[in-house]
Amino acid sequence: MSAVAAGLARRGVLADTIAARDASDDELERVHTRSYVELVERETAGLTSARYLSTGDTIVDSGSWRAARRAAGGAIVAAEHAYSSGESVFALVRPPGHHAEPDRGMGFCLFNNVAVAARALQATYGGRILVVDFDYHHGNGTEAVAGGGLSYCSTHAHPAYPGTGTRSYLIGDDLVANVPLPVDGVSTEGFIAVWERLLPLVARTARPDAVLVSAGFDYVAGDEVGDLGVGVEAAGPLAAAIRRVADEYCRGRVAYFLEGGYGLEAIENSIAAIATVADRSSVPPPSAAEASAIPARARAVLDGLALAQGS
Repeated sequence: MSAVAAGLARRGVLADTIAARDASDDELERVHTRSYVELVERETAGLTSARYLSTGDTIVDSGSWRAARRAAGGAIVAAEHAYSSGESVFALVRPPGHHAEPDRGMGFCLFNNVAVAARALQATYGGRILVVDFDYHHGNGTEAVAGGGLSYCSTHAHPAYPGTGTRSYLIGDDLVANVPLPVDGVSTEGFIAVWERLLPLVARTARPDAVLVSAGFDYVAGDEVGDLGVGVEAAGPLAAAIRRVADEYCRGRVAYFLEGGYGLEAIENSIAAIATVADRSSVPPPSAAEASAIPARARAVLDGLALAQGS
């Protein structure tokens, strides 16, 4: 976080910053069970060396409890500012969150930052939230809490970890839309084309009052944990597609939350590209990405969503 923040500051991207805070127990427990929150505190207290959390593949140490509460609280602050101001905000937080389910941590995640932020917005303002997740991995934890005004859409490599995210379905008036991508990669053009088609389809059903983005940059070519073969330049068109939806449905209310991504330069360049789109007075038009570049399985999912909406 320090390295990425320093790089963004040198580029003038961090001209405006907002102080984070810790999430309260009540805020965490809108998403997670009390017994799980207590487990994280208990298992990290007084550690003298790193170990695995008992619920899954997440390494913790004595600082993890404080870091996770601050990450979740920072996510809330970012979402609230985006909602009240109509500005795009990026929560530069770790640990990530989208794998954390209500009663277990996994996949480097302790608390589900984006879900905690979504429920905080709903507790204050009501309304409907759309979570957009372009991380290399599926956000199983966020899908697990979808419903109650929270819709979720994701692209992810499948059957990569955690092996979930094959179905798209309705939960009452809310939508879960999963678009699996081949683990051996997808072209940059295909990745952009998926999102430029997916977001309008999902937003038509979700009709969000705010868009919250699980921004994982491990899809970028060369990432040590993910790597879909996608160029770092994809972040700009993705941000433009997100902003078009946000401008149409929710007065530009967008908050981004760092998820995965393990190359410092890729994270820095991607966030800088997102900031450029957010700072423009007019949103860039759709790219020239061709639908023919979309992998066949993903194209079938998108066609199914369009057919279900009669378009």
